[in-house]
Amino acid sequence: MPPSSPDSATPIPPVWATLRRFLPYLWPADAPALRRRVAIAMVLVLLAKLVGLAMPFAYKAAIDRMAPGMEPAATLAIALVAAYAGARFASVLFDNLRNAVFERVGQEAGRRLSDDVFVHLHRLSLRFHLDRRTGAVTKIVERGTKSIDTMLYFLLFNIAPTVLELAAVCIIFFVKFGVGLVVATLVMVTLYIWFTRTITEWRNQLRRDMVDLDTNAVAHAVDSLLNFETVKYFGAEDREAARYARAMRRYANAAVKSENSLAWLNVGQSLITNLMMAGAMGYTVWGWSKGQFTTGDVVLVNTLLSQLFRPLDLLGMVYRTIRQGLIDMEAMYKLIDTQAEIADAPGAPMLHVEAGEVRFDHVRFGYDPEREILHGVSFTVPAGHTLAIVGPSGAGKSTIARLLFRFYDIQGGRIRIDGQDIAQVTQHSLRASIGIVPQDMVLFNDTVGYNIGYGREGATQEEIEAAAKAASIHDFIMSLPQGYETRVGERGLKLSGGEKQRVAIARTLLKDPPVLVLDEATSALDSRTETEIQEVLRSISRRRTTLIVAHRLSTVVDAEEIIVLDQGRIVERGRHADLVRADGLYAAMWARQASEREDMDMEPVIEDSFSATAP
Repeated sequence: MPPSSPDSATPIPPVWATLRRFLPYLWPADAPALRRRVAIAMVLVLLAKLVGLAMPFAYKAAIDRMAPGMEPAATLAIALVAAYAGARFASVLFDNLRNAVFERVGQEAGRRLSDDVFVHLHRLSLRFHLDRRTGAVTKIVERGTKSIDTMLYFLLFNIAPTVLELAAVCIIFFVKFGVGLVVATLVMVTLYIWFTRTITEWRNQLRRDMVDLDTNAVAHAVDSLLNFETVKYFGAEDREAARYARAMRRYANAAVKSENSLAWLNVGQSLITNLMMAGAMGYTVWGWSKGQFTTGDVVLVNTLLSQLFRPLDLLGMVYRTIRQGLIDMEAMYKLIDTQAEIADAPGAPMLHVEAGEVRFDHVRFGYDPEREILHGVSFTVPAGHTLAIVGPSGAGKSTIARLLFRFYDIQGGRIRIDGQDIAQVTQHSLRASIGIVPQDMVLFNDTVGYNIGYGREGATQEEIEAAAKAASIHDFIMSLPQGYETRVGERGLKLSGGEKQRVAIARTLLKDPPVLVLDEATSALDSRTETEIQEVLRSISRRRTTLIVAHRLSTVVDAEEIIVLDQGRIVERGRHADLVRADGLYAAMWARQASEREDMDMEPVIEDSFSATAP
C-alpha cells in the first residue's frame, strides 16, 4: 500500500542517498546533449558568480575616484560606473541563460522519472490497486515529480553558488580587512543557518499537518466525485459538501498556523543579517576614520555582504523546500520500490496457444492466507469448448477468472493453457491470449472508436468497424452525431449498460483471443437486452475456448459442461439437463430462478388488471 501521505516520514531522508537515485536522470548516459547542457549551465553559474564578485570592486573604484582629495577623473569614474552597470547586467544575463540552458535538463529528468513511476504503477498487482487511494497516489506522484525541478534549481543554482560566494567573500575580507571580519562573517552565517534550521524544523511539523490535511481533502474530493452517482442516488450532495468543507476548514487552519510561523523566521533572519551589516559597516567606517580604509572600502563591504545576504535571505525557504522535496521524492521512491506481487519468472518464455485447452489442477487460493477461497478446484475446458461456472455469491466464481489472468498467484496446484503453466510464462503473452467481457465494463473517457480499438494496438478503422458490426453496435454508433468520434464520458457513463457491453464485446472481438472469459457479462442487463447480447456472445464463442462465469443459469444452458461451485469446492458438474435431473444445488438454483422469472412475468398482468378495475 502507498503511504497515506507523502509527508508522513518524520526523519528527513538522507540527502545523498535520495539524490544518488536521481543522478542518472540528471546525467543520463543515453543523452549526451543533456549532459552538455548541464556542463554549460554550470559554466554559466561560475561566470555569473565571478561577474557578481567583480561588481563591488568596480563600485568601490568609482567611489574612490569621486572621493575628496583625489585627482579629478570624471571620465574614469563614469567608465567604472558603466562597468558596474555592465557587470550587473552580465550577472542577470548569465543567470537567465543558465536557466534557459538547464530548463530542458530539468524537464527531461522529471519526464523520465514520471514515465518510470507510471509504468511501475501499472506493473503492480491488482491487490495494490484495489487497496490504493487514487487521490493520495496521484498527489504523491505529482509532488514528487514537481519537487525534482525545484530541488535541482536550489541545489545547483542557490546552495552551491552561495557556498562559493561565501568562500570568495571570506578570502577578500581576509586580504583587505584582516581575520576579524572573516570570523565575524563566519559566525554570522553559522548563527543564521542554525537559527533557520531550528525554526524551520518547528515549522515542518506545522507544514506536515497541513500537507496531511491537504492530501486527505483531495482524496475525499476525488473519492466523492468518482462516486457521484451514489451521492445523487442517496441525495447526499449536502452531506458530501459538508464533509469536504470540514476537511478544507481543517486544512485552512493548519495553513494559517504554518504561514504565520513564517513571520517569526523572517524577523529572526533579518535581525541576524542587519546586526552583521551594522557591525561590518561600523568596523569599516572606524577604519576609514583612522585612515586604514578608503570610502570605497566601506561601499565594498556593504555590497559584498548585501550580495551574500540575498541568497541567505532565501535559506529558510530553500532549506524547507529541499527538505520537503526530499520527503516528497522519498514517498515517490517508496512507490517505485513497492514490489510487484506478480512477477515473471527469470527468463520466462512467451505463451504459445495452438488449441487453447484450459486446465485447472487442484488449484488452491485465498486472498488472505488464513482464509482459503478455492479448495483444490480441478476442471478442464477442451479446446474450442464452452464451460460454465455457476454457484451462489461468494463461491469463488469470479476468482477463477482473475486467476486465469494471473492477477494473483495461487497457493497450490497448477493452471495450464495448452499444457503450459501460466506461472512460468510472461504475463504479457498470457493476457494477450485471453479476452474478457466483464460484468461492469469501465470505458476510457475517450471516443467510441478509441475504446473499441483498445482491443488491439494499431487496429485500422476498417477493423474497428468490422468488430462493431460483429457486436451489433455499428448501426447505433453511426446514428450518433459524431459516429465513432463520439466521446463516451467518464467510465462510459454516456452509454447504456447494453451499449457498453456491446462495446466490450467489439473490443474483445478485435483482440481475437483464442481463450474467452465471459464474467457475468449480462447480469446487469434487462431481459430483452440480455437476449440480444447472448446471441452475440454465442456467435463469438464459437471456435474459441470459452469460460463463462454466470449467476443467471438461463445464460449457460447451452454450455457443454457446467460446474457448480459452493464455498470454493466443485459440488456438481455436467450438462444442464443432467444437473436438473440430479436434483441437487443446481436444480434448486434453477427452480428458484424460474420462480423469480414467473413472478416478473406476472407483474405486468397484475398491473393491467388493476388498471382495468380502476375508476
